[in-house]
Amino acid sequence: MRLNKLYKYSLGFSLIELVTTILIVGIIAVFVLPKLLPESSYSAYTLRNEFISELRQVQIKALNNSDRCYRISVSSDGYQLTTYSHNINNAFAGCINAQLIRTDTKQDFSGGAIIELASNGSTSFSLDFDNLGRSTLGCSGTCFVINADETLTIAMESEGYVHAL
Repeated sequence: MRLNKLYKYSLGFSLIELVTTILIVGIIAVFVLPKLLPESSYSAYTLRNEFISELRQVQIKALNNSDRCYRISVSSDGYQLTTYSHNINNAFAGCINAQLIRTDTKQDFSGGAIIELASNGSTSFSLDFDNLGRSTLGCSGTCFVINADETLTIAMESEGYVHAL
């Protein structure tokens, strides 16, 4: 009877075995799986959300600082924000003939994702915002295309609203 009782209690896993197994699975999930999965499938969504946030932030800066003009310069490998003094002679001339105030650090693209203009597929362009939050790009609807493993779009309405499609 005593052997039968001992055998009955040793049929499961111990807490140490369970915790060890969970830790090993967690380590594999954190370190090994991301190396096996393609990075660019997430980079398109990440870049789209990051660029929308950047556009909205720059619009708010332009609305709050009427003495400044803001330009986002996009190239094939990243984008950069530059701040200029506002062109007082023409309210919607953008940052043309304005004095440079500040250049932010360039944000590099990752995972093979790029931003293109929807109108002509150009990967190098600049976008200015005036003190009303309007863009010199002059597009309404789909303005930007994010390309990686997936193709995503960003729309900018004529009144300035920026959103994902």
